[in-house]
Amino acid sequence: MLIDFNGQQERKAPGMNNGTGEMSAKMYMDDNGKIIPCRVHKGGSIGMHKHPTSDDINYIISGTGKAICDGEEELLAAGNCHVCKKGSEHSIINTGNEDLVMLTVVVER
Repeated sequence: MLIDFNGQQERKAPGMNNGTGEMSAKMYMDDNGKIIPCRVHKGGSIGMHKHPTSDDINYIISGTGKAICDGEEELLAAGNCHVCKKGSEHSIINTGNEDLVMLTVVVER
């Protein structure tokens, strides 16, 4: 299966999960999960939220930030992968001066 994000329009999401600022994303979704190339813009965050039915995998392409998962803080930079396992809760915060660019894969299980 090929997923071509090139033809998709990027959508803006202000205050994602009651976070701050804005993020932009493209998304593929089916019953098994989601694939989301996205950018958390400078000063933005994805608010704290729980993953009751899925693992949330976030591969950092560029930028810097931090994730808070089940109360533990992790620093994020290019080449890092933050995983929020099923049943956990997390937030992702852009701490840098540029977009925090990620590829997010949500796996339902």
